[in-house]
Amino acid sequence: MSELHKFLFDGLPVRGCIVKLTHAWTEILARRLANTQTGAWPPPVAELLGEMAAAGVLMQSNIKFNGALVLQIFGDGPVKVAVAEVQHDLSLRVTAKVVGDVGVNARLPDLVNVANKGRCAITLDPKDKFPGQQPYQGVVPLHGDHNEKLDKLSDVLEHYMLQSEQLDTTLILAADSKVAAGLLIQRLPMAGEGNLAGSLVSRENEDEIGRNEDYNRISILARSLTRQELLELDVDTILQRLFWEERVLRFEPKAPVFACTCSRARVSSMIRGLGIEEAESILAERGEIDVGCDFCGQQYRFDAVDAAQIFTSAGDQPPSTSKVQ
Repeated sequence: MSELHKFLFDGLPVRGCIVKLTHAWTEILARRLANTQTGAWPPPVAELLGEMAAAGVLMQSNIKFNGALVLQIFGDGPVKVAVAEVQHDLSLRVTAKVVGDVGVNARLPDLVNVANKGRCAITLDPKDKFPGQQPYQGVVPLHGDHNEKLDKLSDVLEHYMLQSEQLDTTLILAADSKVAAGLLIQRLPMAGEGNLAGSLVSRENEDEIGRNEDYNRISILARSLTRQELLELDVDTILQRLFWEERVLRFEPKAPVFACTCSRARVSSMIRGLGIEEAESILAERGEIDVGCDFCGQQYRFDAVDAAQIFTSAGDQPPSTSKVQ
């Protein structure tokens, strides 16, 4: 079972969490592989998506927010866009649009930041919006302060947290064909509550950047964790191996799961948005409207009768009956 563990360092202004996505991650890969229209993602793309899934769960778990956290990476490489979406209950899904050849050893700059114009966006989309309320979105480039390309997703997100939230953050990410995992260590804010929406911007938080000795010590310990250890060792072993001299207070673990929010009703609404002329044109050409979910691979097919029902208003539809026709 996939697992997320949150913890605090007793008496210190430092928090942490670690995630190991196993069943949730392998189900995502299996569904993609089974999609006859797309096939499996190239390994470097799958690794990026696994790291994004782990990072999304870590960030979502640290905020008080009823809605979706959407992490997007986009740019000018063979990967047009990569997306990880994590709901407040830690259900998650990922997808990517690949438009070119991906090298076997491609890194983040090769995938989405060839001309150094790539971007990372984090969106908080509330589940129950107030009238006129818009999702919050923060966007940062995929390069550092000196315009240098950032090689790893963890570097990008650490830079984001420092600039947007004014919080020192250490992030270790890794993914392969069996596990997507991540470890986050973060200095607790001096003021405000972390919600990735600018509430932490304050002189107190800014003044503390890089100066807390307890955080700096624990960050050094966290960075000693290797990719292989993060992927292969269990959570108890990792925490003992890294922080055996610290007093770690652990919370009840949670279980992230794969889940997709697509439905036939949503696809029907999308088709309705195309308009009846466009729908009829597709039907004339192909005989049916075939829509596949990029996240889960589910195929939704609509023939001429189905399409007619979509564009028939509720008042014009014949009354339902329980009789067998």
